[in-house]
Amino acid sequence: MQLIQLLEDVRHCTLCAEHLPLGPRPVVQASAGARLLIIGQAPGTRVHASGVPWDDPSGNRLRDWLGIDKPTFYDVSQIAIMPMGFCYPGRGKGGDLPPRPECAPTWHGRLLEQMPNTELTLLIGAYAQKRYLPVQYGSLSNNVERFAEFLPSLLPLPHPSPRNQHWLSSRPWFAQSVLPALRERVQRLLLAS
Repeated sequence: MQLIQLLEDVRHCTLCAEHLPLGPRPVVQASAGARLLIIGQAPGTRVHASGVPWDDPSGNRLRDWLGIDKPTFYDVSQIAIMPMGFCYPGRGKGGDLPPRPECAPTWHGRLLEQMPNTELTLLIGAYAQKRYLPVQYGSLSNNVERFAEFLPSLLPLPHPSPRNQHWLSSRPWFAQSVLPALRERVQRLLLAS
């Protein structure tokens, strides 16, 4: 199946519609030429409303972490975005609910087959890391701190949500070692495109 048709199928998916409080609106960005893949959690309400991935304060922080602007971030020829759950999952007690479990097993493998040029995958948050890291180090913090062990193809990150400010401020090593390595790797990939 060609990627264009596959993306069309994803965007019309209603697999878990009965569980989605705002209804299905899959959000994904992919191309066969993309060299950077971002796997996050699931869209929030702002992204559900706009249909644009990372179109919120978390996205602003993520772009800052990567050292790139919006036009570059949304250049589908360079960057693919494939969350663990493609639709807004609803609200829970402490924030948004986890990504729906149907998405990744249904769509990820097929999409990954159509993106042969991916050189670096950013695994944002615990859900992406649990699915894709070959080794787990007991917690998201430990995974992120040992990021260099997963390079050059994988890089685990915390979620860039403003709600994670305490996590970020209590781990200065993230800004001191992870972010410079992330920016350097992303710049190298995008310049080589």
